Amino acid sequence: MTPGPGVHRTPLPKGFLASGVNCGVRRYRPDIGLLISETPAVAAGVFTLNECKAAPVRYTQKLLPADNIRAILTNSGQANAATGDEGVEKNLMMVSAAAKALGCDVNQVLVASTGVIGVQLDTEKILPSMPELVARANDTAESFATAILTTDLVPKSVTTVVELSGGPVRITGISKGSGMIHPNMATMLGYILTDVKLEKDHAKDLIKKVADQSFNMISVDGDSSTNDCCFLMANGASGVALKTDEDVKKFEAIVTDIGIFLAKSIAADGEGATKLIEVEIKGSDNLALVRKAARGITLSPLIKTAVHGEDPNWGRILARLGAEGIPGAQLDKMTLHLQGVLLFENGQPVKFVKEEVKVLLKQAQVKVEVDLKSGPFAATAWGCDLSRKYVDINTEYS
Repeated sequence: MTPGPGVHRTPLPKGFLASGVNCGVRRYRPDIGLLISETPAVAAGVFTLNECKAAPVRYTQKLLPADNIRAILTNSGQANAATGDEGVEKNLMMVSAAAKALGCDVNQVLVASTGVIGVQLDTEKILPSMPELVARANDTAESFATAILTTDLVPKSVTTVVELSGGPVRITGISKGSGMIHPNMATMLGYILTDVKLEKDHAKDLIKKVADQSFNMISVDGDSSTNDCCFLMANGASGVALKTDEDVKKFEAIVTDIGIFLAKSIAADGEGATKLIEVEIKGSDNLALVRKAARGITLSPLIKTAVHGEDPNWGRILARLGAEGIPGAQLDKMTLHLQGVLLFENGQPVKFVKEEVKVLLKQAQVKVEVDLKSGPFAATAWGCDLSRKYVDINTEYS
């Protein structure tokens, strides 16, 4: 894979183009982006379970899965959530303008929005930008990846090539997300593009599977957004199909890896974050419970602040496991490692040199490992530390 976070050239799969421009909603940076497939593409998505769904989510959800999609339009700065009938009307105006500029039907354009809730779309600025978006489209991801950012510090994109029995296919992932990250579907905004031939039912199943293993396993602040969505688009431009079981296995594994890569990039770029937290719990007899427990640790303000302060307070981790419902009998025989150092085993603490672990906690990535020794199931979740800067960012956002 090419590097993820940061501004760099990320080539798109065959038949895809991308652009990002400033339409004037934001003062100094691109604020609207467009992903284009030169031919109709298969598309599927997963969406927020927040009951206060934004107008673009409700609109796009009705169109998917589909096999005729030409573009995904995304604006940043205005979420178009909690905006009533006017928000629905302006969402359609924006999509219609994009479709006209592309020369396609309205129902071939998907849409996503991100930004401040309760603010109407500034269509007087947005609509005139559509011809420029189409004219500037090129075969790299960076302009789009930059245009969709809100409080993110860096754009997030990655591309890889996988060799299948029929030849090579390319897969690109793009995402944004920094705050209000605690998804029940995918997370934030995520886009996975590929030039492989894919059936829409396969795309629908795959994006859900990928989201469950990646985007659904991250949390920055425990708040689930009104606008979360993640898309998978496949246009078949490579001419390569998934002909064998090995092709399917290899392709799905790479798409999942891209989802995990993007999810970790989002967690690491959490608002005010200085450290990425990775929590791995194995040896459980209950998959749903171990997934919940892993995410619970990444959510705990006590654990997040301890990581920020480089404090090896393993008791907070143990307490959170119990609070999440891990049975006491399993806690009594578990092992707990922090940065590779054994801190707790068989129901009692293990002696360790605190200052040595504090030094290890200065690293940019902190790993918590728990083995419950009770079954075959495992889960990994990602989050970030909690700093004073998070408070500063979120008192100034609106």
